[in-house]
Amino acid sequence: MPVVVIGNGPVGQTTALLLARWGVPVVLLDGREERDPVGSKAICQQRDVLDIWEAVGAGRRIADEGVTWTTARTYYRNKELFSYALGDAGRSSFPPFVNISQARTEQILDERIAREALIDVRWGHQVVGLRQDANGVTVRCAGGQEVRGAYAVACAGARGDEIRRMLGVSFGGHSFDDRFLICDIRADLPGWAHERRFHFDPSWNPGRQVLIHPCPDSTFRIDWQVPGGYDVAAEEASGALDRRIRAIIGEAPYEIAWKSVYRFQSRVVDRMRAGRVLLAGDCAHLVAPFGARGLNSGVGDAENAAWKLAYVLRGEAGEDLLESYHEERHAAALENLEVTTATMDFLVPQDEKQRKTRLRVLSAAAADPAMAARVDSGRLSEPFWYDTSSLTTPDPARPFAGRPPRGQVPATGPGILLPDVPVSTVDNRRLRELARDGFLVLAVPGTDVTGLGVPALSLAEIEEFGARPGELWLIRPDAYVAAVVTERAALGEALQRALGRVVIPQR
Repeated sequence: MPVVVIGNGPVGQTTALLLARWGVPVVLLDGREERDPVGSKAICQQRDVLDIWEAVGAGRRIADEGVTWTTARTYYRNKELFSYALGDAGRSSFPPFVNISQARTEQILDERIAREALIDVRWGHQVVGLRQDANGVTVRCAGGQEVRGAYAVACAGARGDEIRRMLGVSFGGHSFDDRFLICDIRADLPGWAHERRFHFDPSWNPGRQVLIHPCPDSTFRIDWQVPGGYDVAAEEASGALDRRIRAIIGEAPYEIAWKSVYRFQSRVVDRMRAGRVLLAGDCAHLVAPFGARGLNSGVGDAENAAWKLAYVLRGEAGEDLLESYHEERHAAALENLEVTTATMDFLVPQDEKQRKTRLRVLSAAAADPAMAARVDSGRLSEPFWYDTSSLTTPDPARPFAGRPPRGQVPATGPGILLPDVPVSTVDNRRLRELARDGFLVLAVPGTDVTGLGVPALSLAEIEEFGARPGELWLIRPDAYVAAVVTERAALGEALQRALGRVVIPQR
């Protein structure tokens, strides 16, 4: 039986493509009659997400069409407080971020799906019922059609209330009172093309914030924080919207390609696994966009779900492995919620004490590095670290040091995504490309890797990540380090753990 993927947005598309890569047939459902390619929406695609898309043949194209940026600048009023470049523990072939509209990303993924025989795309299939039994999931659509699958992945987006209700999961959290006006404008703005700019309290939006991102085709995405009662139609009719834009770009000719007003939410489901159904992307979690943690985290959900479903369907793991999907990705969602809520509290103080703290920090940040470190303009998206996962075997010699400073990555070890490097000895493939073929053991040259029962490679390249002679590095199919051991018996135990054969209690 296939896996049913509900929702044909970028997270659903990625889930379908990754499952097909593992040889799993997919029925991809969407209630819309066709794609609606309007607006920039989720524009910031992070390096490791591009790498996941490259595993299904789309990452390089998305990166090449997008606008590359490597520097994040933060300003207070008219003064730059700091800037930082984004680190890389390896030698990735992708830049830290590219900006490209969600609509174009979806088109590129659609083109890849059209060439994949294992994916059956069905538009106009609004899901109105879900029924589970011991052998599968029956999805009922409006009009009476039923689709049967072994499992389902719900990628129905922020408006997936009915799906969540059918599954009996809660979606706790809150909405922020302030709103954000988003405009995509086309204009020729020299020098703006390769940086993200964040402005606290600029003279052209006093008391609030503005975020500016470059996009392809001389397009710039501008986000203004605006009051809760903001009316974009009234502002456009009065000419105030034009004045708002002119205050930023000056007299350059421009046109508005798209505009919208959003009220951001912070919400997460209590369960990301409901029996045979996994929830992913905005259907499972919503966060404020400062830091680009929405779509990027959803793609992380997709990869985590896909390899685990594939191993269960192939009989190489039991259903306990699926419980680790909830364990790992719910923890990732809570991390994103914590990070983005802290950002929103700094952007939109909730009480007088927070307001005074914010003013004190911003006023001192230009001259005081300690204060600059406390300025929160959004911690940019990064992979989640599975250091406490029940699938990860800890290494006392490599304890996880906690969340590193912004822009930096943690030292490689158990629970950390393996850095990427070119591997000259294996047909010029890249390390993560090799890792995503299945469980893999890596060791430095001179280490005996024969007879391990798992594909193994001796590679000098992993020494730059801290690998030592005699160590065996077990890598998961999503390129995370599952264990670092020195004994063969310990490797077998670590593999059993990474396959979910250590029972995870439901929470």
